[in-house]
Amino acid sequence: MSDLRIDRVETVLLDVPLRRAHRFARTEMAAQPVLLVFLRTAGGITGVGEGVVPGGPWWGGESVETMQLVIERHMAPIVTGRNADDVAGILGDITDVVAGNLFAKAAVEVALHDAQARCLDVPVHTLLGGTVRESIPVTWALGTEPAPVVLEEALGKLDAGTHHSFKLKMGAQDPATDVKRVTAIAEKLAGSAGVRVDINGRWDRLTSLTHLPALAEAGVELVEQPVPGDQIETLTEINQTLPIPVMADESLRTPRDALRLSRLGATDVYSLKSTKSGGLRPTQNIAAIAAAADIPCHAGTAIESPVGTAASLHAACAAPAVTWGSELFGPLLMQEEILTTPLHYENGELHLPDGPGLGIDLDPDALRAFARS
Repeated sequence: MSDLRIDRVETVLLDVPLRRAHRFARTEMAAQPVLLVFLRTAGGITGVGEGVVPGGPWWGGESVETMQLVIERHMAPIVTGRNADDVAGILGDITDVVAGNLFAKAAVEVALHDAQARCLDVPVHTLLGGTVRESIPVTWALGTEPAPVVLEEALGKLDAGTHHSFKLKMGAQDPATDVKRVTAIAEKLAGSAGVRVDINGRWDRLTSLTHLPALAEAGVELVEQPVPGDQIETLTEINQTLPIPVMADESLRTPRDALRLSRLGATDVYSLKSTKSGGLRPTQNIAAIAAAADIPCHAGTAIESPVGTAASLHAACAAPAVTWGSELFGPLLMQEEILTTPLHYENGELHLPDGPGLGIDLDPDALRAFARS
């Protein structure tokens, strides 16, 4: 085994162009900013992690720029000189200095796992207890465009056999207009594909209770985060009212959140994201709470590059509770590849890569092409 002592921490900001603009309830983006964190060990091994948020600080309060500053100024001095396998100790010391900043912590935590696994010549999922699956279904996320535009994209994916379920973004339009748009899409796709919606916490209690039943009647199979993340009691009421599952995302970031949601019966499905929860181990803890509470999990996305996607894939394939598939489509939305060998998508599923660590190798030319000056 190589020397695990970390002697250098480096960060790089990328702007990776997307194949088409991706719209959320509050914003849209034509390129995804990505922060890569490299941990170089004395034994010549490099671990990589990713800091990324969906479209900027509107979602979780962090941006790639804040992550880079916090990591370089406050986390790197703690990491340097430590062994890459001291994950719990390093993250504990970081938390004593840096409160919150879970996306930045996730980037460092994943890089530690990648470095340790590469030193041991094993895949990251071995460090997480091994796999319960080798691939996971991938739901394709559609934007807030008019119904004909969204349907054309969805039907194209179905015809190509690349995806068999879709998630529609809502919350950017008048609720009644938005429901009419989604209803038209859901009815057109009925019997051909599963349809889910994500409101990104944009509706209030009354709007949700008024309009969500119509989505259920139209055949929508799941509603994600209709109300703001801190409105747990309202989420509970909605969940107890609707005949279809409600999934928590913004309401679920930490294991403590998972415990509270399960105690209240606030949600039927957990959306797991190692990015929002501070890394792979906190995500595993959330999945364990979900399993104990008999709550299925879904592997969500922050529109990660192949680096963050691979990390989430290892976590999802090692967690028995992840039975609601995934949304790990980030690399497919990106116009250019940043790996020497792309992640393997086939028949609507994303397959675990072979090799040590995350099982990926970055393309140096792509990094240079998309790096910020």
